[in-house]
Amino acid sequence: MKTDVLDFQSVRLDDARHQVVILDQTKLPNETVYRTLETAEDVWDAIYKLEVRGAPAIGIAGAYGLYIGMKHVESENFDDFYEKLKKVKAYLGSSRPTAVNLFWALDRMERVVLENKDATVAEIKEIMRAESEVIRAEDEAVCKSIGEYSLSLLKPGMGILTHCNAGTIATAKYGTALAPIYLGQERNYGFKVFADETRPLLQGARLTAWELNEAGVDVTLICDNMASIVMKNGWVNAVLVGCDRVAANGDTANKIGTSGVAILAKKYGIPVYVHAPLSTIDLETKTGDDIHIELRPGEEVYKTWYEKPMAPEGIKTYNPAFDVTDADYITAIITEKGIAYPPYEVSLAKLFE
Repeated sequence: MKTDVLDFQSVRLDDARHQVVILDQTKLPNETVYRTLETAEDVWDAIYKLEVRGAPAIGIAGAYGLYIGMKHVESENFDDFYEKLKKVKAYLGSSRPTAVNLFWALDRMERVVLENKDATVAEIKEIMRAESEVIRAEDEAVCKSIGEYSLSLLKPGMGILTHCNAGTIATAKYGTALAPIYLGQERNYGFKVFADETRPLLQGARLTAWELNEAGVDVTLICDNMASIVMKNGWVNAVLVGCDRVAANGDTANKIGTSGVAILAKKYGIPVYVHAPLSTIDLETKTGDDIHIELRPGEEVYKTWYEKPMAPEGIKTYNPAFDVTDADYITAIITEKGIAYPPYEVSLAKLFE
């Protein structure tokens, strides 16, 4: 590898200074900038502005944010402390409504507080700190396991198409959809990766292409509308994507454009593998129709990444951050506990037994 990008930490806790430290992903690939966040408001802002992004990393940041948001709260009794915690939790949850990992992590932090309501407030704060660190450590292990299961479906020399960024900087380590690529790189699989640029926020261009290039992976950047021709050319043998929420029937919300990639892959007979930690599988959501899709500012489409606007000022825009890929287009959903195949209503539920 050219650089050990697996050593980059997208989000970590500096408890000695009561801060969350994030790799500001809006500065990549031109600058490697770490920011310190000292309040729940700072964490909310970093998540909303995509300075920290990727479903698992958002969950970790949310857990840390709830901890630092409550660390300096003065309460003499549990009931008062818990009422304040619920407000901070709801506030943090409003930063990215589609990513279920955020709510999963916040719910887990609330649960550990309720399980220890007989402890002192000072003890509860320490329990929250420890739990947030466990969430980060578990995510690293989860990503490694997902990578191993995914790699079992791939062969050396394969061409792989990615969309958005589901790499090490989107998680605690390894990534989800990029985990098998990193493991394959260590084992000389020689994958040839095509990275969609992923408009309008260019996570594929700015982040995936940067990550893989730094790691010495054979990666080629393509515009989103070039996916069809590289598939038709026979250069793609598998599509690997992450996800932000999986419904009980296997419908999957992921970065906008994923559904189009999956439809194209179906046309060309290419398998589509969704990489999903169990924390992103939401059995309470029956189908993709029930997934709330975040709408973001229209300036991202024509203005944010350009020196000058690339469309008339004030033009009407539609900027959904995610779309839903129907389960029919998904070959398998790969989790840390194994690989789920259709019918997903059955296979996904079994993973939680």
